[in-house]
Amino acid sequence: MSNKDQDRTKGRVAIGMSGGTDSSAAAAMLVDQGYEVIGLTAHMWKDGSRCCSLEDVERARKVCAYLGIRHYVVNAQEIFTDKVVDPFVREYAAGRTPSPCIYCNAFIKFGFLVDRAVQLNCNHLATGHYARVEERDGQYHLFCAKDPRKDQSYFLHRLNQKQLGFILFPLADLPKTEVKAYSDKRGLPVIPRGESQDLCFVEEGKLPDFVEQRDPSVVKPGEIHDQDGNVVGMHNGLHRFTVGQRGKLGIALGERMYVTRLDKENNVVKVAPRPGTMKSECALADIHWILGQAPADELHCEVRPRYRSDGATATVKLSASQDATVVFDEPQFALTPGQAAVFYKDGEVLGGGWIDQVS
Repeated sequence: MSNKDQDRTKGRVAIGMSGGTDSSAAAAMLVDQGYEVIGLTAHMWKDGSRCCSLEDVERARKVCAYLGIRHYVVNAQEIFTDKVVDPFVREYAAGRTPSPCIYCNAFIKFGFLVDRAVQLNCNHLATGHYARVEERDGQYHLFCAKDPRKDQSYFLHRLNQKQLGFILFPLADLPKTEVKAYSDKRGLPVIPRGESQDLCFVEEGKLPDFVEQRDPSVVKPGEIHDQDGNVVGMHNGLHRFTVGQRGKLGIALGERMYVTRLDKENNVVKVAPRPGTMKSECALADIHWILGQAPADELHCEVRPRYRSDGATATVKLSASQDATVVFDEPQFALTPGQAAVFYKDGEVLGGGWIDQVS
């Protein structure tokens, strides 16, 4: 078994660059390793966002100039809106909580950018993601990164074999501290700006406004119910809440209350004390398997129902279709429709699906 990233013959590599520490360090490492490197920056969204903007284009350009490599800017605004932003808004309008980074990785960073890399006669596309790919007997396997605090394999679980076979992750075996130290020693002209956030295209604190601007129909007042069905408050749209939310509920009941469900059919936000958020079972839709096919039998593995989850052991019961039911060994906090539940076994990503219903 060998790390695919370390076994490849040197050649021309495109690298997705934002101008941040991770992608800049990854580009420099590839240069130092003898690859012909081309920087690619996708302009995906307007100025003022935390990534994808013209500001990032300029940041990346400076790093590429410092490294002496070519830099191309590709306009991805149309596909980003179609594949990431519009589905994001539709999910919130449906009373769900989406995970746009997963869509972005599948369709933009390892879809659109891969196509551009091929057009530039590149052998591979690299990024500054923290994850690891290994080739075994002609199949590509996805693993967690060495640094668990930075591991991004959760967001990559919908990549297919063709994508995994084309990409490089230079930071796979490095902790963030070493990446930062390398960047400093290499003298890379990186301007620190904090870690990237999931909602890079939404200004901080303005998510409800963003959704309302793109779909005004979400502004629909309704009731807030407690665990006994009592009306304890009013809301101004389900898109302002997510399962597990504690603050900004607009109610005061003498104890901490959490959102337990967004009832789209009745336009009701349901709340309860923390025990009411603990659930053991959820139904998944649209399962994707890294190796392209489902296991023959039910799967007992670690399941992460959200990015920041440490994961918990569960049984994945497969159906004849691309659906499954996950039964956790122990109740989990705030299983949330719209989020991804990702399957792991000994640090390997097996696949995952979208949480559809919780029971």
